[in-house]
Amino acid sequence: MDDKLQFDLVSPQRLVVSERVDAVIIPGVEGDFGVLPNHSPVVAMIREGELTVENEGTKRSFAVVGGVADVTPEGVTVLAEAISTPDAVSSD
Repeated sequence: MDDKLQFDLVSPQRLVVSERVDAVIIPGVEGDFGVLPNHSPVVAMIREGELTVENEGTKRSFAVVGGVADVTPEGVTVLAEAISTPDAVSSD
């Protein structure tokens, strides 16, 4: 049995990430939520915040601005208005 889910992170300009991962934590407008393999289907609006990808014991973060998360039992696709790594975001 495959204990991974397909994760796709898409900006208006390009496909940023497409890989199999252990979990994704998404900043939803109603609060952060985690997605694991075999998650119930849901479509959720996302807010500006930190999206975290967990895989093989490591975590990677992306700063996202608005968009939609489409979750299925097989994976999650996040369509974000803007995406960057947190260290590229100015704190001004």
